[in-house]
Amino acid sequence: MAKSGKKSTKPVPSSNWKKLLPSITPPSESKKKRKADEFEISPNFKCFNKRQRIEKMKASFEAKSNKTGTTATTSSTTAITNASSIPDKDELWFAEDIDEDTLKNVYKPKETPQQQKLKKKSIVAKMNSVTGDAAKLGKYVAIDCEMVGVGPDGVDSALARVSIVNYNGAVLLDCYVKPQEKVTDYRTKVSGIEPHHLESEEALTFKEAQYKTEAIIRNRILVGHAVYNDLQALILSHPALLIRDTSRYKPFRKLAKGRTPGLKMLVKEILGINIQAGSHSSIEDARFTIQLYKSVKDEWEKSFDARSGLIIKKFLAKENQVTEKKNALKKSVTIQENVVNKKEDHDSDSEDSEDDVDDASDSD
Repeated sequence: MAKSGKKSTKPVPSSNWKKLLPSITPPSESKKKRKADEFEISPNFKCFNKRQRIEKMKASFEAKSNKTGTTATTSSTTAITNASSIPDKDELWFAEDIDEDTLKNVYKPKETPQQQKLKKKSIVAKMNSVTGDAAKLGKYVAIDCEMVGVGPDGVDSALARVSIVNYNGAVLLDCYVKPQEKVTDYRTKVSGIEPHHLESEEALTFKEAQYKTEAIIRNRILVGHAVYNDLQALILSHPALLIRDTSRYKPFRKLAKGRTPGLKMLVKEILGINIQAGSHSSIEDARFTIQLYKSVKDEWEKSFDARSGLIIKKFLAKENQVTEKKNALKKSVTIQENVVNKKEDHDSDSEDSEDDVDDASDSD
């Protein structure tokens, strides 16, 4: 008797599938073996790459640490790199492979507020003590201006103070400027300007301040932070190749993620110093702007191509020629004055001797 129930049936391939079967080749043994070989080699290969990375990063860190502290330029460049690309020490998975001295150089302990104050005080004291040739006008000058508000609600700005320092931070010009319009906002909390500053007899007219500033910056490398604002307030122009604007320097802008960095932030990040604690001082701002420039001077100047470098040299050569002519003229005038003085002395002596002769003849 036949068994009842459903028969188990397998799915039957379609006619199209039957046609395709002869053209499909099974995977070869060699391919399977190749995959297995790759799997066996892969871990060793990864270890080799890791070892290479460790050695490469160790060499990079050591190179940076050797350069740190040798010059102001390298230390500040390291500071920029640290701030933008070097990870936290705790995040270094290969830290145990780097010697302690290298880590100490790259990850220096943060200075306390008291240490920063002492550092700033020392730098300012050094600038204040500059004398002789170091205090004279040279190739580089830094400028900063303070503004007051004019017009309705004090929205518009007018020049109120100009400060210029040389490469060593010595003050070349610091003057208050009598505004040409009525001041509606002194902006004292920010500018530090008060009414008595502008009402003083020592305050210059705008034309006087403009003339003195132009005479100082002419044919010199002008350093400033957002310096075009200062030039605009002074209604002065300056060759673009002779301007070093710290607000536009690309490595500095990286610290602000492409935005325009503030001077206070840059000085804090690069020099480790707090400025503008209260109201601004144009002397302080100019001094620490030149310090920022000095910290990256070599890299910045190397960024100019050969043609630009030649144009810059021509500008500076012009000023040297003018200075030499002035010195020669002064020397000539001094010599002429000495000759005139000697002649006057000689004439005076002759008159005295003639008077003596006359007196002697009268007595006879």
